[in-house]
Amino acid sequence: MSYHEEDNNAGKILLAALAGAGAGIIAGMLLAPDKGTATRENWKGVATKYSGQLGEQATKLGSDLEAKFKEYAGKLEDLGVTLPGSSLKIKGNWDESKGKLKSQYAQLTDEDLTYAEGQGDQLVGRLQEKLGKSKAEITKLLNDL
Repeated sequence: MSYHEEDNNAGKILLAALAGAGAGIIAGMLLAPDKGTATRENWKGVATKYSGQLGEQATKLGSDLEAKFKEYAGKLEDLGVTLPGSSLKIKGNWDESKGKLKSQYAQLTDEDLTYAEGQGDQLVGRLQEKLGKSKAEITKLLNDL
């Protein structure tokens, strides 16, 4: 078989592939149930619906993971794998806890004891500076209240 015959076969294959693709495109256009704009709008609606559901599921999964992580951190502390007080667990009424801390440590002010959910590290840092204790000691002190 010569070079000219191989080149001719490649041309025939390419022509057949292009003809098949063209026939597929034409058949798709003729048999499509809706116009292109309607189909795009349908897909857009479906994508919006499922993206909202996906966001809700991701939020729920994140909350579940955080709860499990805190549970396991507590178990590790109980088993002695991590140092006691390595994670902050403020429970109950913070105003009552503030009063107990102020009675134990007169040098603490309301500003030192300002606490907002999720900002435990800042509270621990201020108390470390004011009381001259380690992070683990402060965390244990707060958890024991």
